[in-house]
Amino acid sequence: MTQLEIIQKKIYHLENLPNQLAVWRFQEKKIVWTNGVFDLLHLGHIDYLSKARDLGDILIVGVNTDASVRRIKKAGRPIQDEKARSTIVAALHFVDAVILFDEDTPYELIKLVQPDVLVKGSDYKAEDIVGSDIVLAKGGTVETIDFLPGYSTTAIEEKIKGSRM
Repeated sequence: MTQLEIIQKKIYHLENLPNQLAVWRFQEKKIVWTNGVFDLLHLGHIDYLSKARDLGDILIVGVNTDASVRRIKKAGRPIQDEKARSTIVAALHFVDAVILFDEDTPYELIKLVQPDVLVKGSDYKAEDIVGSDIVLAKGGTVETIDFLPGYSTTAIEEKIKGSRM
């Protein structure tokens, strides 16, 4: 199997995810969920995702589809298409699974995954995080992670625009 095939196997379709979840549950793995657009992967993403993985045994990352990004972000997003974004996230050794979602929020996926730990950035209050009700009801935890100052896709875009002037 090639390295690219190994990476692509980490990108799950909705119909394949339940079987893998059953395997991880049988192995008593602590499952961590987070999600995002991950448009231009940068040091802030690496810091955030690696810290999320440190909270459990398995890190599942929900990635917004292009259609959902266009609905929730400003014009011109996403910069990279969903295939590129999901493959780049799956290439990280500490990411165990990636799944695309087309809804504005990953609520239904969180309901399916039933993670032990739900993670978002510290710009959210734990009680306002989509899916926190699901995770807390099953005895899981909701965690927030501080962002690495100065690293965001918006900051990168602004720096590029500034250098053109």
